Amino acid sequence: MIVTTASAQPTPPVGERDHAQGPATAPVTLVEYGDYECPYCGLAHAAVRAVQEHLGDRLRFVFRNFPLTEVHPHAEHAAEAAEAAGTQGRFWQMHDTLYEHQDALSDAHLVRYAAALGLNVERFEREMASHAYAARVAEDFRSGTQSGVRGTQCSPAIAGRPGGAVLRDRVKTDATQRVPRAPAAASGCGPPRVRWAQRAPGPSLALAPKADSHTVSKGFFGRPLGSLCGNRPLS
Repeated sequence: MIVTTASAQPTPPVGERDHAQGPATAPVTLVEYGDYECPYCGLAHAAVRAVQEHLGDRLRFVFRNFPLTEVHPHAEHAAEAAEAAGTQGRFWQMHDTLYEHQDALSDAHLVRYAAALGLNVERFEREMASHAYAARVAEDFRSGTQSGVRGTQCSPAIAGRPGGAVLRDRVKTDATQRVPRAPAAASGCGPPRVRWAQRAPGPSLALAPKADSHTVSKGFFGRPLGSLCGNRPLS
């Protein structure tokens, strides 16, 4: 488990290479290491969207790929598809599409999404066939392991002030309203568990850590999301 501190940063730190929404000067930065086929990441996606709408320019959201290919056979190609779309200026549109259609991530579906988003489909298919962005996805994955990620529980650590408390409360509220009973977790993929920390005023940076699929010191604000999946209310 990586403990989030006031100076916590992912490895490497957030920079120009990253896919980011929100200003670099935002008081809160949220970094997620995600898998497009992980059902719990799909749940977290909805919560993050609500948080973004609530905080606006007070939040910067960064996404890095962490496909668990041993348990999610379509995750790698989905990540490569998002990167391919990114080179044509449509990363976030493809990102949202993949999470909104997690049960349809075959190569044929990916091409269909590329066409719907107005991409150059011939180029997209060529780059997917050659795995042109596999190295970029692998780079994100290494970043995750170096930062302490061991599985995709969609466990962003949140740093910042004053937005950190707002973000915590908003995610908690949204999760309570949105999260249905979840499927049994495969190895390395489990319920979202969020760790957060506030810091003194000044620049903030967030880290998305996780130790393993079964050990957590804080859970989802004191309780694993499994409690939500079991329809037991958060206290």
